[in-house]
Amino acid sequence: MLIQNNQKSAIERGATALGIEFGSTRIKAMLVDDANIPLASGAHDWENRHVGNIWTYTLEDILTGMQSAYAALKADVKQKYGVTLSKIGVIGISAMMHGYMAFDRDDKLLVPFRTWRNNTAAKAAEELTAIFGYHIPARWSIAHLYQAISDGEAHVKDVSYLTTLAGYVHYLLTGKKVVGVGEASGMFPINPATKNYDSAMLVKYNRQVKGVVSYAVEDVLPHVLLAGEHAGELTQVGARLLDPQGDLQAGIPLCPPEGDAGTGMVATNAIKPRTGNVSAGTSVFAMIVLEGELKKVYSEIDIVTTPIGAPVGMVHCNNCTSDLNAWINLFGEFASLLGVQKSDGELFELLYNKAAEGEKDCGGLLAYNYVSNEHVTNVMHGRPLFVRTADGNLNIANFIRTHLYSAFGALKVGCDIMLVDEKVKLDRITGHGGIFKTEGVAQGILAAALNSPVTVLNTAGDGGAWGMAILANYLLHNDKPLDTYLDKDVFADMTGVTVAPDPADVDGFNTFIKQYIAGLPIVREAVRRIK
Repeated sequence: MLIQNNQKSAIERGATALGIEFGSTRIKAMLVDDANIPLASGAHDWENRHVGNIWTYTLEDILTGMQSAYAALKADVKQKYGVTLSKIGVIGISAMMHGYMAFDRDDKLLVPFRTWRNNTAAKAAEELTAIFGYHIPARWSIAHLYQAISDGEAHVKDVSYLTTLAGYVHYLLTGKKVVGVGEASGMFPINPATKNYDSAMLVKYNRQVKGVVSYAVEDVLPHVLLAGEHAGELTQVGARLLDPQGDLQAGIPLCPPEGDAGTGMVATNAIKPRTGNVSAGTSVFAMIVLEGELKKVYSEIDIVTTPIGAPVGMVHCNNCTSDLNAWINLFGEFASLLGVQKSDGELFELLYNKAAEGEKDCGGLLAYNYVSNEHVTNVMHGRPLFVRTADGNLNIANFIRTHLYSAFGALKVGCDIMLVDEKVKLDRITGHGGIFKTEGVAQGILAAALNSPVTVLNTAGDGGAWGMAILANYLLHNDKPLDTYLDKDVFADMTGVTVAPDPADVDGFNTFIKQYIAGLPIVREAVRRIK
C-alpha cells in the first residue's frame, strides 16, 4: 500500500516521465517515476499500408494512433491510482528510424510518408555510398531525397523541411524542428568528433544537386541535439493533440526525439564501447558500440550513433517476427477449430518451449521470413518461404525452431562480418523485445547465432517506450554523463538472466546458416517469377 501511495503521489505531483514510441505494429506509451520504475502504460495497434508501391502510414494514422495510446495510458492511470493524468514531468518521443517525411513551407506533407521498409531508394543509396565513401542504406532519409531528385519528382523543389516520424511528432507537440543525434545518424552521416552532420559530406552532397534544387541540404534537415539537451516544451496546441479531453497541461519539457535504435541501446544499457544489444520486433537490429573505425565500408553494416554521438556498428534487418507470428496465429486458429482457446501469450510460450526440443540443425527444414525486402541478403522484395528436403524431419518442434532460427538468420550474416571478419570486441550483448518473453528460448538461439552470451533483463518486454522514458528523465538528471546515469540510477539493481551459447546449438545454427545462405537463390528466383 505504501508503494501504491508513493506512486500515486508521484503522478499527482508530476514527478514522472512519459515515453511514447511509434513501432511498426504498435504505438506504446509508458509512464515511469523519477527512478524509471514503470507506473502505467497504454498501446495502440496499427499497420502500415502498401499504397502505390510504397509502405506508408497516413498523418491521420499517426495522430489518432498517438491519441489512442495516450488515452489507454490515461485510463490505466485512472484505473490503478484513481488519478486523472494532467501533470507530467517530462516527455520523450521515439519512432522507427529512417524514412522520408518532406514538408513545404506551409507544413504540407508533399508526398506520403515513405517508411524504412521501402527499398525504392536503392540506386540513390549506391551512388551516395560511392560519393561519400561511407555506407548509405536505402532506407536513410538522404537516400530518399536524393532518389526523388534523381527521378525528377516534382515535389523536391518545394521541400522546406525533411524529417523522420519521431521528428514529425515532436514538431507537432513542440513546434521545434529537432532530432536526437542517434535519430539524425539515420538521416545523414554524423561526424563523431563534432556530433553533428558531417560537414565534408554536406559539401559533397550539395555539389551533386547544385542547380537542380535551390536549397542546401543542411537547411532542410532538423537541428541535431544530444541526450540531456532541452528540446522544447509542450505547446497548448500540442497538449490538445495528445490529450483531446483537455486535461493535460502545456509547458512540459521534452527531450530530443530519438529512433528505436537509440531507445534500444538505452533500454539495455548498451552505450559504452564493446557493449551491444539486439532489438527484435517486426524488424531486428544488432548494435555494437565501436572502439574505432571498421577497416572497410560494408553494405551490410550501417554506422549510426548512440544518443550521445558515439559510433555504432549496426546490422539492420527488415524482417524478424512478422512471419513467425503469422505461423503462431495459424496454430492458434487450428486450436480454436478443435475447441481449444489459448491466449497469444499461452500460444507463444507453448510453441517456443516445444521448439527447444527440436533438432539443433532444424532437421533439414529451412525458412525465409522475408515479408519485406532484405538488403543484408540482397533480396529485393518480400517473399516469405518455407522449404524442406524430401527426407527432412517435419514436426512441430523443428518447424517452430526453424522459424526462430530464420528470425535471426539475416542478422547472423551481417553480425559475422563485424565479429568474425573485423574481429570487433564484444564484452556483453543484451536482447530486448517481445520475442524474448518466453524465458530462455529465443535468447538461447540468439546466443548460438552470435556465439556470445546474451543477457535479457526483466524489462525486456518494455522495450523502446521504456528506453524513451529513461531518456526523458535524463533531461532532468543531466548533471552526469549518460552512461553513469544508466549504471547508477537505472540499472544498478536491475535483474536479468544471462544465457551462454550451448556448443551444440552453435554447431547446429552454423549448419543451418550454411543451408540458409545456399538457399538464398530460391528466394531471389521467387522474387523474379512471382509478382
